[in-house]
Amino acid sequence: MQIRRFTLPTLGATAALGIVALTAGAASAHVSVSPDTTAAGSYAVLTFSVPHGCEGSPTTKVAIQMPEDVPQVTPTVNPNWTVEKVSEKLAEPLKDAHGNEITERVSQVVYTAKTPLADGYRDTLALSLQLPEKVGETLTFPVLQTCEKGETAWNETPAEGQDEEELENPAPALTVTEASAEGHHGGAAESDEKADDTATAKADAADDEGDGNGLAIGGLVAGIGGLALGGLALARSGKKA
Repeated sequence: MQIRRFTLPTLGATAALGIVALTAGAASAHVSVSPDTTAAGSYAVLTFSVPHGCEGSPTTKVAIQMPEDVPQVTPTVNPNWTVEKVSEKLAEPLKDAHGNEITERVSQVVYTAKTPLADGYRDTLALSLQLPEKVGETLTFPVLQTCEKGETAWNETPAEGQDEEELENPAPALTVTEASAEGHHGGAAESDEKADDTATAKADAADDEGDGNGLAIGGLVAGIGGLALGGLALARSGKKA
């Protein structure tokens, strides 16, 4: 009886761990996106992960579709891929953060593998862009993965109340969150601000050091002058004696 009481719970726990492992494996098998920030209005770097091919066939191309609320994007160069931005005309011109007029937007970014990415090997593709100001908005990035044999369209979106893990080919997505008062722009812009602060601090330190060196040199010159005058007075005293 003791053996039964011990064995059955152990088997149950093992089965539960197996289910969790399978679920985690299924989730990691998706083409997914990982943003470095989701703050509204911030400049973010989105990293897309390509973890496998199409039913065993190596990946040759990955086309990432851009949401309409994202007019501009800067792809990160990956040495294993060539990259192309596909643009389309806007129905109405827009203004960017600097007041410049935008008449077209990047509708798609296409990465083409220089050497097909073998199934079972992972690579990442990164895009830099500014997130919209709409807090709570979900940005969806449908991806078409083309392989030597076949293709997979990661373009499914969950219905209201549906879990994304229930989808066979979910599209990579993120939800825009509220920006903090201190780091509204986040990402690359925040890093630039920190770099500027560091440079200013170094310049101030250099100025302080320069002032200190100037005072020291001035004191040295004054001391040498005093010694010279003292020697001259001593020499005159000797002559009078």
